[in-house]
Amino acid sequence: MNQSPLPPISLEQCRRMTRQHSQTFYLGSLFFPAPQRPAVWAVYAACRQVDDMVDEPGADPAAEVERWWARVKRAFDGQAAEDDAVGQGLAWAAGRYPLTLDAFADLREGMRMDLAMDAQGTRYETLEQLDRYCYCVGGVIGLMIAPISGYGGEQCTIDRALRLGRAMQLTNILRDVGEDWERGRLYLPQDLMREYGVTEADIAAGRVTPSYRALLAQLAARARADYAAGRAGIPQLHGRARWAVAVAADLYEGILDELERSGYDNLTRRAVVGRGRKLGLTARAALRETMPHCSVFGRKSDLPSSA
Repeated sequence: MNQSPLPPISLEQCRRMTRQHSQTFYLGSLFFPAPQRPAVWAVYAACRQVDDMVDEPGADPAAEVERWWARVKRAFDGQAAEDDAVGQGLAWAAGRYPLTLDAFADLREGMRMDLAMDAQGTRYETLEQLDRYCYCVGGVIGLMIAPISGYGGEQCTIDRALRLGRAMQLTNILRDVGEDWERGRLYLPQDLMREYGVTEADIAAGRVTPSYRALLAQLAARARADYAAGRAGIPQLHGRARWAVAVAADLYEGILDELERSGYDNLTRRAVVGRGRKLGLTARAALRETMPHCSVFGRKSDLPSSA
């Protein structure tokens, strides 16, 4: 096991990427013990890199994804390039904790699914197909984080971590329907859209109809069921990691609360958990997991201001 510290340049790059791109995830990460935080940030930064390649593609995003995959494999072999700060971070994390390359391979599959949607206008016909996508880009995060914290309960805990990751990804999808539409993407299952009488023309026109609200309410209820199932595995995580995951889960589910309050209008606005509510949810999650009195924030500026 690698006991040497992560180089400061790599540490700061991974931390900064996490804080900049996901304030909700970053706030949860601050509850990990200090020795584990760099690994959490390195994993997030590696995932963020490939996500950016797909969301903000260059001339050949498919080739960019494959170059990212090559860098990930080099990191797992302990051979990250000296000028690759994120790769150095991932190599450090993989040398210190039992991360699996398979989880990153599944993430690569999810990115390819996004590229197919961009290039071919692919839609997910069924909820099962959407589940596969949510697993590849969200559920796998549980596979990446659990080995860092350590856990009991064996496969049952992993299965619950996967459901929690799926819930978070489905939450992102429900929050971002309007924004995704602007990119030419639509993740809502086609069979459910037909069942509720929702059309792509409705989405293009920003029409939040009663049928559309009913469709989103069904998917939100499914996400909430996954949150409940996922939380059942949190007590099996070792140490303060269970508080970190509990906070992240409550903050992400809080997005669903805000979406519901807006009447499921995700076509003309973005559901945001405000700073005050975010801090309230954080305190609730910490108390629920019987967190002892301890200092987890290095400075007040670490507290993000919005979701």
